[in-house]
Amino acid sequence: MTTSTDFLVSRKNLHESKLVETQLGPLKPGQALLKIDQFAFTANNVTYGAFGDAMMYWNFFPAPEGWGRIPVWGFGDVVESTVEGVKPGERVYGYFPMSTHVVMQPSRISPAGFSDAADHRQKMAAIYNNYLRTATDPGYDKKRETEQALLRPLFMTSFFIDDLLADNDFFGAREVVLSSASSKTSLGLAHLLHANRRGQVGVVGLTSKSNAGFVEATKYYDRVVTYDAIAQSPNDTTAVYVDMAGSGEVRAAVHQHWNEKLKYSCSVGATHWDQMAAGAKLPGPRPAMFFAPDQIKKRSQDWGPGGIERRTGEAWMKFIPTVDRWMKIVKGSGRVEVDRVYREMVDGKGKPEQGHILSL
Repeated sequence: MTTSTDFLVSRKNLHESKLVETQLGPLKPGQALLKIDQFAFTANNVTYGAFGDAMMYWNFFPAPEGWGRIPVWGFGDVVESTVEGVKPGERVYGYFPMSTHVVMQPSRISPAGFSDAADHRQKMAAIYNNYLRTATDPGYDKKRETEQALLRPLFMTSFFIDDLLADNDFFGAREVVLSSASSKTSLGLAHLLHANRRGQVGVVGLTSKSNAGFVEATKYYDRVVTYDAIAQSPNDTTAVYVDMAGSGEVRAAVHQHWNEKLKYSCSVGATHWDQMAAGAKLPGPRPAMFFAPDQIKKRSQDWGPGGIERRTGEAWMKFIPTVDRWMKIVKGSGRVEVDRVYREMVDGKGKPEQGHILSL
């Protein structure tokens, strides 16, 4: 028997959380026990909680009635296995609960990794069920584990938003406007847009007054606009809006300001999760929901075997050296630290330059 410590949050109120001890019984045939070594926690994980019911994020790791386990990206080590081809001592990267241990059912085992075939995970996008062996992952660098946990899953989202926009010729627009410009997903997207589309589209970052200096210092944006100055910003160019904030007020301000010059609008995240609102009918295009697995599925077919891994790997290797100029890694362990960081993020008080790596 193994005792796992699990961090649970109320599915109805993200401000309510608790830690519980769960007994994990002897492994059944076909199962493996992993110890979760470290995981990243960002505003993106708050989004998982905010969209937990709508996007089925609560389904990945079952919890008692009324409670949920927010998924996180990180590293774990196999400590016990009844599965041929999965050995104790192996280190893997992937999607974990905020816990000390987790039982998985490895399948589709290959030199690259495996998938968790547990029944409760099969209705969700396959990409979330895949685990990469660090020993064979071409994108793995032991010295960059923390950056990988913090940024690689977010950068994948950034990559496929950029790809969607480029695949549609930016819907005829000449600017891309990003809300929550200090968020790590926005920073990754701004890097890709600025580096790959220079001269083709401008990159506008919307942010709070307190984060404006940080956003400008990243050098990823062509122009930075604070939320209270949206109505005074230039709007003489066609634009697309990528909503990372999820704030109904900001969305309305963008649609009203760019109006008929807004060619496309999509929602990705919810860093302002507590301000989400559908709102009244807005001028311009109807906001769409961006879901990365949909674009990944399309490109899997377009690019063939290994195509996604090759392209995202090349983009990742170009991006990662640029983060050294703005990101500070902050590590924390134990119940008190995990709870503190969680509450800080839920309350929107996280510092954009910090990247939190946690362990229970």
